[in-house]
Amino acid sequence: MARVATRACTHQTDLARLEAAVLQPRQDERVQVTLRDGTQQTGIVSAVPVMQAFFDPRGREGMNALLKLDCHDGDQDCTLWLDEIASITRLPNPSQPQPTNAWPPDPNAPVIE
Repeated sequence: MARVATRACTHQTDLARLEAAVLQPRQDERVQVTLRDGTQQTGIVSAVPVMQAFFDPRGREGMNALLKLDCHDGDQDCTLWLDEIASITRLPNPSQPQPTNAWPPDPNAPVIE
């Protein structure tokens, strides 16, 4: 992975916002991400963000994180810088749980009668 980010955050308020945002998306969760410029991406979280040290284009070291999504508008992965994200909205899973006789039972699966 490259160690250069578009922005490497160093101010305490930016770092606190990033730390809170890291906890929002969950692995394999369907989300809609709204960026600060108003654009939106919808997809499945393929890699949750992890705070890492990066260098900005001027060579200053700071922190940032990447959120990776399997996007619905193609077979491509979307990689988003966490500091550019304004909000993350959890979406329902588009596929319904399937009935099962597995043990232990899946609490999300419909009951077979």
